[in-house]
Amino acid sequence: MIFSRPAVLFSLIIPILIIYWVWTRKGRGVSLPFDHVGVKSGGISRVILTFVESLPALLLAMVIVILSGPQEISAPKTKKVLTNIEFCVDISCSMAASFDSGSRYDASMKAIVGFVDQRPGDAFGLTFFGNSVLHWAPLSSDSSAIRHALPFMRPENAPRWFGGTEIGKALVACKGILVQREEGDRMILLVSDGQSWDLNGGRDEELARSLRENNIVVNAIHIADSEIPGPIVNITSLTGGDVYNPGDSDSLQRVFKTIDEMQETRMEKTSAETRDNYYPYCLAALAILAFFLLTLFGLRYTPW
Repeated sequence: MIFSRPAVLFSLIIPILIIYWVWTRKGRGVSLPFDHVGVKSGGISRVILTFVESLPALLLAMVIVILSGPQEISAPKTKKVLTNIEFCVDISCSMAASFDSGSRYDASMKAIVGFVDQRPGDAFGLTFFGNSVLHWAPLSSDSSAIRHALPFMRPENAPRWFGGTEIGKALVACKGILVQREEGDRMILLVSDGQSWDLNGGRDEELARSLRENNIVVNAIHIADSEIPGPIVNITSLTGGDVYNPGDSDSLQRVFKTIDEMQETRMEKTSAETRDNYYPYCLAALAILAFFLLTLFGLRYTPW
């Protein structure tokens, strides 16, 4: 037990002295001068009445303890380790190609929204890319911007400078966002359907090393019928992630579920905190006050 104002506790000497005086003082009894009448000492009734007289002093002691600021140290708790996930979504012209009942872009965005729903408490960001990069939603636990992004950045609606595919440029841009987050794990979830010339000539391994040095894991979804590009395989494997090639919407949903299971929620213990602990002392003070008020209806010394 600790106190924020321990010096106040020295005032407890006052109720202690009062209680001592109540139990040791003489001359409580008042005897009327009737002849030939014996006066008894009181016995149990005297102990009860003396205890009742001690209640105000006990109440004062509780008030002093409350004023001293009682505190307690809470037990260490666990909290979820934040995962910072940046979605990197291709909106080049080819992402408008058919995929089940919609387009590759539609299926990807719907799967991303479902993935976000399964991971409350994490931070999500959304980046669209083609030949240029657009950071649509900043990293935040508020995913409303991601949920409502689908109709605005369809490949058919995107500016012409988003028509190609530059995955290297997009990954570098996403890395710049994630390195600013000092707390939590870092992951890029790349969704694309094409090859990228800016990863050739060993640039993929160079970028992968840079991502790994910054503790960024890259998982990729190649949402096309073509073979997965080698540079994407290199980047994902070197950073500790994986790459998937779903053939339909159901497979795409299973891919996101697999990634969710791979990126397990980690828990860490937090340090113990000091917090106020007034409740038991306030409860005791109220109980003493209520009991003393009840005793005033009959438990008191009278001269007759």
